[in-house]
Amino acid sequence: MPATPSPSRSTGSRRRHDLESPAPGLLRQADVVRATAPPPEPLAAPRRSGVALVASLLGFTVITIDVSAVNIALPAIRDSLSGGMAGLQWVVDAYTLMFAALMLSAGALADRTGARRAYSWGVALFTLASLGCALAPGIGVLVGARVAQGAAAAVVMPASLALIRQAYEDARARARAIALWTVGGSLAMAAGPVLGGLLTDAAGWRAVFLLNLPVGAVILGLLARVPRSPRRPAALDGAGQLTAVVALAGLAFAVIEGGHLGWTSGPVLTAAALALAAGYAFLVAEARHRQPMVPLGILTNRRVAVPLAVGFAVNAAFYGGIFLLGLYYQQLRGMSGTAAGLMFVPMSAVVTATNLVSPRLAERIGRRPVIVAGQLIFSGAMLAMLPLTAHTPVWLVLVLLLPLSVGGAVAVPALTALLMDAVPQERAGAASGLLNSFRQMGGALAVALFGSLLSGPAGSFCLPGMRIGLLAVAALLLVTAALTRLLLPRG
Repeated sequence: MPATPSPSRSTGSRRRHDLESPAPGLLRQADVVRATAPPPEPLAAPRRSGVALVASLLGFTVITIDVSAVNIALPAIRDSLSGGMAGLQWVVDAYTLMFAALMLSAGALADRTGARRAYSWGVALFTLASLGCALAPGIGVLVGARVAQGAAAAVVMPASLALIRQAYEDARARARAIALWTVGGSLAMAAGPVLGGLLTDAAGWRAVFLLNLPVGAVILGLLARVPRSPRRPAALDGAGQLTAVVALAGLAFAVIEGGHLGWTSGPVLTAAALALAAGYAFLVAEARHRQPMVPLGILTNRRVAVPLAVGFAVNAAFYGGIFLLGLYYQQLRGMSGTAAGLMFVPMSAVVTATNLVSPRLAERIGRRPVIVAGQLIFSGAMLAMLPLTAHTPVWLVLVLLLPLSVGGAVAVPALTALLMDAVPQERAGAASGLLNSFRQMGGALAVALFGSLLSGPAGSFCLPGMRIGLLAVAALLLVTAALTRLLLPRG
């Protein structure tokens, strides 16, 4: 489908501004608001607008902290629940996979129920699921509670932005509110590892989840002071959503368990076959649905397909790297959770600073060169980590991680803006949700791959396996960089 130009230069500029995200791990949802948010109520009093912003910011912050904080708590979870490497992979991926799959239709749910109601449901479920995580007696219960957390986070994300859209009718005030929302997410991503390490060392890994309870209660209290959101008709694609969940779960099971049960074992082959069948059923369901959550026609546009592939690869590198480093610091180097968390602070600071520069760089030299450069830097980051051992000086580890900090932050703002400009305005929500899903899938499958390769004898950290995973992700980034160079326009 050919791209539809923006109605005006100022509109296109405003759209790109809203989509600038502070970190490669953060989701891009500004266009979901435009495409899926219900018509706003008359402007609320400034105090009520501020309450809505604080409630939205707290929700986005808590689901972002949860991702990075849990990565630092994984060794403690393993020691407490005896889940093994496969169990740790599922603790991460159960959350990410549900997040990825349900993001496809979460915007429609917010439309049908109203932003405030959907947000309340999402926050309440996330809070209860966090309690379930904290009280989990075994790894199976913990993974189940993480599934519920991921489903809740998928509802919270678009509904939180829709709430801001409702509260701020003035475009400038809304832009400032969204900027605060994204900055909050950036700070949460940086604070997550440190907070996770501090809580784990001081009170145990369960405290990482218990922290969500008072925050959830505060959010629900604030929402009681926010005006009700109007509803509007929006089609829900049940068949497409179900088959998407089954396909992603089957694929993740095959990758995670393949490294432990054997790639030709019966359960692994069955899961792979189920993933293929569910994927085909998903395509059939989307082709037949009158209002599919993924309009298949947009995938024939290379300015859509290539950014989706790049988003997948970039998040595979970023979240795969975070998962790997959390285990490397604690299992191989013997660092405490707090020390391991502090190792991520310089990287997060560089990510935030680079993200501020990337949009200006794209305007100066074009999006395609910026996207290609970001992927090449990220590929170099994977290669730079190959020499890491248990005795690599800490200062050298931090230097080697600089490319990991820069690559995604350079590429993601430009590729997101390019994707949004490539689709008609009425498809912006679907395209944004699809990009977020691809990015989360990349992170989930990278965690599955690295976890399968990192597990050595008696659960030890396997350096050769780490290097194989790094080489695989580096090769993927080189492929997507080549596709970007060949298939996307320079401007």
